Amino acid sequence: MRDFLTQLSYDAWVLPALLLIPLAGALLLLVTGSLSSDDGTLEAAPSARVIALVTFVLEFVVSMGLWWSYDPAGARWQATFDHWWIIPWNARLSMGIDGISLMMVLLTTVIMPLAVLGSWTSIRTKVRSYYALMLVLTTGMLGVFVARDMLFFYLMWEIMLIPMYFIIGIWGGERRVYASIKFFIYTTAGSLLMLVGIIYLWTVSPVPAMGLPASFDYDRLLSIAHTHRAALWLFGAFFLAFAVKTPMFPFHTWLPDAHVEAPTAGSVILASLMLKMGTYGFLRFAIPLFPTAAMTPWVRTTVLSLAVIGIIYGALVAMVQPDFKKLVAYSSVSHLGFVVLGIFALTQQSVQGAMMVMINHGISTGALFLLIGMLYERRHTRLIASYGGIARVVPLFSALLVIVSFSSIGLPATNGFVGEFLVLLGSFKTHPFFTLFATTAVIYAAAYLLWGIQGIVFNPLDKKENEHITDLNARELTIMGVLVVAIFWIGIYPQPILRRMESSSAYFVHSVEQGQADTRTASREVR
Repeated sequence: MRDFLTQLSYDAWVLPALLLIPLAGALLLLVTGSLSSDDGTLEAAPSARVIALVTFVLEFVVSMGLWWSYDPAGARWQATFDHWWIIPWNARLSMGIDGISLMMVLLTTVIMPLAVLGSWTSIRTKVRSYYALMLVLTTGMLGVFVARDMLFFYLMWEIMLIPMYFIIGIWGGERRVYASIKFFIYTTAGSLLMLVGIIYLWTVSPVPAMGLPASFDYDRLLSIAHTHRAALWLFGAFFLAFAVKTPMFPFHTWLPDAHVEAPTAGSVILASLMLKMGTYGFLRFAIPLFPTAAMTPWVRTTVLSLAVIGIIYGALVAMVQPDFKKLVAYSSVSHLGFVVLGIFALTQQSVQGAMMVMINHGISTGALFLLIGMLYERRHTRLIASYGGIARVVPLFSALLVIVSFSSIGLPATNGFVGEFLVLLGSFKTHPFFTLFATTAVIYAAAYLLWGIQGIVFNPLDKKENEHITDLNARELTIMGVLVVAIFWIGIYPQPILRRMESSSAYFVHSVEQGQADTRTASREVR
């Protein structure tokens, strides 16, 4: 009886449920579409939006139990699920969360219903297909964050690319086909290298003396990968896959096209969630599996150099963009550079700061893309020069744009300040030279965003077409209200989030340092 009750406990079923709920919603959309006679347009298929929203709200409600059930001082892996998958390959459906993946799961379940609300009136064709793809995409993203089997992780990694390819290619802007193909080629090329690395690790994982077969189990591979003679090459394969996804300089060129051409919700999901999978990959796979290779002085210096170049380059290019959406897209290159800097600086403060920047960038940049989409629906242009003085016409929109921009700059009392401050404080302890250069980007961020705000919200109201823009409605205020509350909550009281991430960040730093020590010991014994 006790075993049966254990199987019914929340932690035992929540993770597979989070993967299955979006798939069930997508199936319901397809079934109701096939049974109806509508043509899939906005007016003909209002139920598609409702089904998608209800599914995502249910997903959010189910996931919120993780916030309270997660024990920061408990076992490393919690809410675990493990079941046979492909028996001949010893591959399993193995899932679990720690403090890092917990925050990424919750960020996903918060952002997705807001993305649906943000698409409520802008998607007017093939509505059912659009929301079905968003639901399948959610399963892929959550699968990446909870996977503890490397083959299962790779499957989820690839699944999420296909829906986003179609979302950009079908519902995007004028250059949508070019942007979607570029996005797919870049990310697929990187992930194929990672697949080669995963397969290679699987081939070397058997331990005949102990009777252990080949395995894709993450913890099993973690114990053998860092001492392998090909660790540097394997790290390179994983690094390229995650560097493209992040995106790090100089692998970032797909990002501005994808962001600008994607529909509003596509841009939000890319910025808030999909980019984080690259930095999550560094934290979960590339560095822990190959700590000695990742922390080899010349490798570490190269990565930190690219991170700082990306921070400054992204900010400088953002300063000269006439398109506000492209400005925000390049700001992502700069913000994600801070994450990479914090991860490779390898102090507990910098790693916690990197994770906070991941969360805060998802909130602030997602909010900026939503606001840009709301304005674009009204005026059908994203050019900064097309606006000016609209604070007199749309005061609520203008106030929210200023608040969200301040959070992206990193103003104290907003969420952006907490993450960047921790990254710079922790990174200065081990790499003061790189940190000093990275700090200059704070000034650049203020320059490009304040310039953008001035051009759109302030200046004279000298264009007649801007005199009749309508302010935000109740749906749009609801979306932004959730994000603004998060901005000030994290900015003023980040302790609940930091506490849940503390043990996982400490474990990450300790395991990398221990892996380096074990490798050095093994090398001395061989000599």
